[in-house]
Amino acid sequence: MPGWGEILKEIQDSAKLRNGQPDNDGIRRRYLQRLSAKTGRSTILYATAWTIKQGGGDMSINLMDMEGLMEVCRGLPGPKLDIILHSPGGTAEAAASIVHYLRQKYNDIRVFVPLAAMSAATMWAMSANRIVMGKHSQLGPIDPQVSFSQGGQIMLVPARTILDQFEQIKKEIAANPASLGAWAPIIPQYGPGLLQMCETAHALSKGLVRDWLKTYMFADHPKPARKAEGVAKFFGDFKQHKSHGVGIFRDIAKSKGLVVDDLEADQKLQDAVLSVFHATMLTFNLTACIKLIENNIDHGFYVLAQPVFTQQLMAQPQPPQQAQPQKLTL
Repeated sequence: MPGWGEILKEIQDSAKLRNGQPDNDGIRRRYLQRLSAKTGRSTILYATAWTIKQGGGDMSINLMDMEGLMEVCRGLPGPKLDIILHSPGGTAEAAASIVHYLRQKYNDIRVFVPLAAMSAATMWAMSANRIVMGKHSQLGPIDPQVSFSQGGQIMLVPARTILDQFEQIKKEIAANPASLGAWAPIIPQYGPGLLQMCETAHALSKGLVRDWLKTYMFADHPKPARKAEGVAKFFGDFKQHKSHGVGIFRDIAKSKGLVVDDLEADQKLQDAVLSVFHATMLTFNLTACIKLIENNIDHGFYVLAQPVFTQQLMAQPQPPQQAQPQKLTL
C-alpha cells in the first residue's frame, strides 16, 4: 500500500475531480475499511494531532471521548476489536471509563500503536489482549502528573517528585532545623490535600494497569497478578524513567513482559495500518481537525481547532476538512 507521499498525491489528485475540494475523509476512510477487510475484525481509529498542532486539553483523553466511542461502537460487531491509537494521554479516570465501556462490548481487543501512545494512552493500550508495535513505535511512563498554577503559568509536575521533595524537606529540617529558612518559600506550596492527592493518583494509575493486565493480557499466565504487578511498577517508576515524555520502545516493552507483536511481521498488515495513519496525519495537516474517532462502518466523531465538538455520521455532507482552520487558544 502507498506511503505518506503517495497518499498526499492521492489527496491532491482528488481535488482535481471535486472542484478543488480534496477528499481527505473519503480517502482515509477507505484505507480504514481496507484494514478491517484484511483482518476480518471491527476497527476503531482514535487519533489526535498532538505531534503537529497545538490543541490543549481537546487533544487529551477525556470523558467527552465517551460520546465519540459510543457513536463508533454503535452497530460495530464484536467480539473482536482492533484499535489504532495515537495520543499524548489524558486523565486516568477517562481512560478507565473508556476501558470499562469497551470491555462490556468486546472480549478480544488488539491495540496498534503506529507511532506513540503515551501516558493514559499507554494505560489504555495495556488494557488490550495484545499490542502491535513497529520498531519506531513507543509507549510511555504512566506516572501521574499534577497541574498547578505558578506565576500565571500552568505547570505539570510528576506527583512522585512532589512526594520525594517533601520527604527531602522533612529529613533536612529534622537533621538541621536552621535549614527551615531555606525551605520556607517552598513549603506553602504544599497546600491541604496535595500530598494525599499525589499518593492517590500514583496508586490509581498503577492499580488500574495492574488490574487490566491481570484480567486481560495476562489472563492465561500462571501467575497473572505477580506478572501484572511487575509491569505496572516498571511503567509507573518515575525515578527510573526520569521524564514523563520518554519513549518506551517495543524491545523494552517486550522485555518487561507485555504481549507485543511486531508490526513488521506481516508486511501487508503493516502497510494497511500505516496507510490509515498517514492518511490521518494528512487530515490533521490539511484541515482544522485535531481529534478524530472513526470506525470501519461509516460512523465518526470529530473535534475541530475551536471550542466546539462536532459529531456527525460519515454520510453527512460536511466532513472535517470543510471547516476553516482556526487557532485555538486555551
